[in-house]
Amino acid sequence: MEITSLSQLDLNKSYTYADYLLWRLKERVELFKGKVFKMIPAPARIHQDILRNINRKFDVFFHNQACKIYFAPFDVRLPNKDGEVRTVVQPDLCVICDLTKLDDKGCIGAPDFIVEILSLGNTKKEMDYKFSIYEEAGVLEYWIVHPTDKNVQPFVLRDGIFIGLKPATEGETITSEAFPELSFEVDEIFVNL
Repeated sequence: MEITSLSQLDLNKSYTYADYLLWRLKERVELFKGKVFKMIPAPARIHQDILRNINRKFDVFFHNQACKIYFAPFDVRLPNKDGEVRTVVQPDLCVICDLTKLDDKGCIGAPDFIVEILSLGNTKKEMDYKFSIYEEAGVLEYWIVHPTDKNVQPFVLRDGIFIGLKPATEGETITSEAFPELSFEVDEIFVNL
């Protein structure tokens, strides 16, 4: 039977990427260690404005480098220790520098850098589930952008554990630890909202 609606899935069951590929859902979903999570239908305009502003900064910085930038919807498949894919996420923005991780379906393995923008209804997902998933997968740097508070909360991977750095707020500069020359004013993320 073809799966075309989330209501056809048993949300208590664990699924794989192979299952995910067979679904023809109207809803956008992500898999977190085999569990299905529905994504918000479409991000609010402010979310898209912030993403555009961040992408402008990243695009200029990474333009002549061997890294590629992608933004949702873009499947990032994170295999478990046995090589089975039970986690498929769609980060708001991700940077992949190991181009062998890219294929026609997206990325297989941890991106080097991920940015997630909080939206109403996804705060727990970004702050709890994805934090743990990205840490375990080995993402080098993870920024969580808080539109309401107008700040960016950076995390860097050290010895397999995310360490939270001081949040960068309005009037301050945010600098990537993984890419130290990537640095800009936080105000530029929240301009013209």
